[in-house]
Amino acid sequence: MNYRVIKENNLFLLTDEQGDITANHSYGLGLYKNDTRFLSKFNVRINTEKPILLHSDGSENYMSAILSTNPHQEKDGELILWRESIEIERKRFIYDDVLYETVTAKNYFPKPVTFDLNIEADVDFNDMFIVRGFQTGDVGKRTGQTADQNSLTFQYDGADDIKRATRIQWDAPLIPKEVKEDGEITFTLTLQHQELQSITFMVIPLENRETRTDLLPVNEALEELKSSYKSWSAGLATVETDFEPLQRLVDRGLSDLRVLLTDMGYGSFPVAGLPWFGVPFGRDSLIAALQMIAFQPEVAKGTLFTMASQQGTKVDPWRDEQPGKIMHEIRYGELANTNQIPFTPYYGTIDATPLFLVLLTEYVKWTGDLETFRQLEENVKRALEWIDQYGDRDGDLFVEYHQESSKGIANQGWKDSGDSIVHRNGDYAETPIALSEVQGYVYQAKQGIASIYDKLGNKEAASKLKAEAEKLQEAFENEFWMADQEFYAIALDGRKKQVGTITSNPGHVLYSEMLAGNRAEKVSSMLTGEKMFSGFGIRTMGEGEAGYNPMSYHDGSIWPHDNSMILLGMSKLGFSADAKKVITGLIQASQYFEYDRLPELFCGYGAEIGKAVKYPVACSPQAWAAGTPLVFVQSLLGLFPDSLKKEIQLSPMLLDEMNTLTVTNIKIGEGTLSVSVSRQGEEIQTAILENTTGFEIVKHMKVTQ
Repeated sequence: MNYRVIKENNLFLLTDEQGDITANHSYGLGLYKNDTRFLSKFNVRINTEKPILLHSDGSENYMSAILSTNPHQEKDGELILWRESIEIERKRFIYDDVLYETVTAKNYFPKPVTFDLNIEADVDFNDMFIVRGFQTGDVGKRTGQTADQNSLTFQYDGADDIKRATRIQWDAPLIPKEVKEDGEITFTLTLQHQELQSITFMVIPLENRETRTDLLPVNEALEELKSSYKSWSAGLATVETDFEPLQRLVDRGLSDLRVLLTDMGYGSFPVAGLPWFGVPFGRDSLIAALQMIAFQPEVAKGTLFTMASQQGTKVDPWRDEQPGKIMHEIRYGELANTNQIPFTPYYGTIDATPLFLVLLTEYVKWTGDLETFRQLEENVKRALEWIDQYGDRDGDLFVEYHQESSKGIANQGWKDSGDSIVHRNGDYAETPIALSEVQGYVYQAKQGIASIYDKLGNKEAASKLKAEAEKLQEAFENEFWMADQEFYAIALDGRKKQVGTITSNPGHVLYSEMLAGNRAEKVSSMLTGEKMFSGFGIRTMGEGEAGYNPMSYHDGSIWPHDNSMILLGMSKLGFSADAKKVITGLIQASQYFEYDRLPELFCGYGAEIGKAVKYPVACSPQAWAAGTPLVFVQSLLGLFPDSLKKEIQLSPMLLDEMNTLTVTNIKIGEGTLSVSVSRQGEEIQTAILENTTGFEIVKHMKVTQ
């Protein structure tokens, strides 16, 4: 990872490894809020020269520390600074939409030294889409800078009539030598041997003439931030295992998910990932919340209400919007605000609407919170109407997509790249396209909502949804099953022809329990066979297929979240050997990535190459990659509660490398469950440490392997 990123709520900072915001980096470095770059340059120099990097720590997502030192400096034979005599430490974090950065210089030279510490700052106020090179457009203009001995402010009038500003202020016992309106700030430091001096900079993004006089001192702000992390950790289910690689993955995943949480006024929910997708994302946020449900179900609640707040209300082809549809992505920058891009929000996703219903049903099953369902019942009705009226365009029972917006997305499933839906002869499928996994989500959604209606006594609605789900199941088996491959097609194209390429998509359908007879077992076996399983995970596309490319984004790569959705189904159906194989492979892959973190995706090369191969550009941290290790734990426990039936399905297993797994404080219903699983010789023993749920624990394995 050749960048460093920190985030808190709606503000994130992206720098190079040295902590600088430079113009020549492959990423658009900067400080971002509301899809606007509020800092496009921020460099620390010593006597105007770039320091030498010693150490850069990005293991913590909420703060980072960087150590550097001075190069040797002399002029006309006269010593200015001896090499490596000054240590420069940069520590930064974000709290309450303010970036705090403390720069500390320490003198290790045996004599007193005097030198300049230079700060180079600038702001372009560019929209995120312009920074990334995706879009140009009519934008506003810079309106000047103001400077004094305590602060420097850059100002901008947007084309969207929002007046933006960035104020940089500092807290130091010394007055700067010079503050220039062009962004150069110079402090002259004189340090005795072993003496140190700190300067804290506070960078404040401002909109519509905000003043922000409520800033906390740096130490108080850091304590408040740490306190919020402690509160977050206290509410989580906890995991302890003797298998250290899994322990590290779970700890890292929980840490990453905390930094990706944002609250838009409806409760905390996970944004998709950093650096480019720190915004509400329908599919990504919903799946990440689903992955987290065994650890913190409140995040699912916040995600549901956030998505419901943006549910479609009208037919708007520019935004691919229809009534009842759940959004794909929302943006807040200048181009979106002036309608130059359709992300206000944009609705071009075929799966977010059924996934909204799936998450809601799973949330109710875990928590028994029927009041939340009642609050969202009108959203549920509108989502179901969208599925039947707009999702199923031609009345064939299948939900399909077709791009309407001129600046929208062509492929609108989770594999949304232009080449991701390809026939076995190499031809790209033409829309409207009905994806296999989406039909599974719809089936699961209708069955799940039906079970809630049953509980609430609405037998008519429940019966109707069950009948619709059964018809969909029958149609799916007839149209998607490929007898010659003993597998399901990834999709039906616009002519209702099977897109027969072997892919991971049908694996998601395992979770829905929609597949008939022994076909679920055949799907699981295919996914863990040589064609699909690399040794490090399940590929997105089978090796040898016409579109297969291990370096591609969606046609042969490995996505941890894709594997996690498949794992939920394998575990639920009792395909324990296959589930263990997938979990083990992904854990082995994680050792090849920085900070024991599963990335958004990695290349699909086989394990015989000797290591997992990173994909050239992958978001890190990414919410649904961070949530994948949490699914490992749920899958190993075989944990699937149902508050509507007042029972908990529990079918524990251990990986071959594990001897113990203890999970405590799992919130189910109005109580908690704590479980310990251990290996005793050849047997796996399960101990219930706590069960205050009042629910019966049942061991239910549909298939054993």
